[in-house]
Amino acid sequence: MANVVVIGAQWGDEGKGKITDLLSRSADVVVRYQGGVNAGHTVVVQGQTFKLHLIPSGILYPDTKCIIGCGTVIDPQVLIQELDQLEELKVSTANLLISETAHVTMPYHRLIDKASEERRGTHKIGTTGRGIGPTYADKSERTGIRVLDLMNPTALRKQLTWTINYKNVILEKLYDLPPLDPETVIEQYLIYAERLRPHVVDSSLKIYEAIQQRRNILFEGAQGTLLDLDHGTYPYVTSSNPVAGGACVGAGVGPTMIDRVIGVAKAYTTRVGEGPFPTELDGTLGELLCDRGAEFGTTTGRRRRCGWFDAVIGRYAVRINGIDCLAITKLDVLDTLEEIQVCVAYEIGDQRCQDFPSSSRLFSKCRPIYKTLPGWQQSTEHCRTLEDLPKQALDYLKFLAELMEVPIALVSLGASRDQTIIVEDPIHGPKRALLYANGTPVTSAV
Repeated sequence: MANVVVIGAQWGDEGKGKITDLLSRSADVVVRYQGGVNAGHTVVVQGQTFKLHLIPSGILYPDTKCIIGCGTVIDPQVLIQELDQLEELKVSTANLLISETAHVTMPYHRLIDKASEERRGTHKIGTTGRGIGPTYADKSERTGIRVLDLMNPTALRKQLTWTINYKNVILEKLYDLPPLDPETVIEQYLIYAERLRPHVVDSSLKIYEAIQQRRNILFEGAQGTLLDLDHGTYPYVTSSNPVAGGACVGAGVGPTMIDRVIGVAKAYTTRVGEGPFPTELDGTLGELLCDRGAEFGTTTGRRRRCGWFDAVIGRYAVRINGIDCLAITKLDVLDTLEEIQVCVAYEIGDQRCQDFPSSSRLFSKCRPIYKTLPGWQQSTEHCRTLEDLPKQALDYLKFLAELMEVPIALVSLGASRDQTIIVEDPIHGPKRALLYANGTPVTSAV
């Protein structure tokens, strides 16, 4: 039995959806613990593509329970659309459970999100405009609507009438937007409530019962470490805690119940939205990575900024999350390159910096110090073991493991489930991972 957290070790979009889907075959329960519809997971199974925003990737396994935890914020309209799409594709959603204490995204949240981002002008953050920040703000302000409120029509009507009238003042006076009609919103959300009612539970209790029964539980985060509200490149961050510690709060479990933390990182680096990005590539190379990696956001369709692998933020992610093994994704995107660079440290002024700076102002001044490695210039998409990889590709992986001081357990070489090298099953397989010893990379069983 193992309770495992899967987190993004960069700025999100690392391929957590595929890794979570892959690991879900060994999991009895998959829990999404934070974020909202600003996240997007793309999973390809037998040539069929599934794009999920709220429902955990484990839904594609018929015997796996999937739980949307209390740390998430739920847009009922989007969630119901996902339910409908999955059912049209003959994927059962009977095992989906929704936390009764998760907060609900309302129409005024989306309106305020978009309007406030427009008002920021050159100071914009780069939000998805899906109402996530305002939903979390209402949660902190203790004026939010929770799923359990949706389940009580009388209470919902009373609460929403007051809240919408209050938000209308903001919409009209601050943003010059037309007001919302409380009755229209209430009636629509009561319809949503009835569709979701069969799935609503005390999620923390369900997770605890699964732990008591010694089930394998996978905790799935959205976004990535560098977008964490407390530990990311503030203010260019999300409104929740994607780091491993967020799993405890967002799922409702104690830290002693977590056994392992898997960090997912691309073989290069991408970022969406505003904010500093030291290894960002302009011109032909950046375009090449973007095109070969199909780097367009699942949620917004925005083109992702691309750059070389950054081991400074990688080591920071290992430290902040307690990562004990890595999944490296999209190695195949680098297949055509003659040379590959890896950022091993930063230069700030005349100082060499090995550690990630807390200040975004200081981070914006960081210049990458690179180590150049030879490329392999041959396809890896059909490789299924480490021995199948070209020597330079294996050396590249070993170098990343050495820099981050964490073994590599999984290597992804394409979007499909089968395009993966499984060095170690992080949930209940024997620990055999790509390691290094005394500075010399090796492949070893432990």
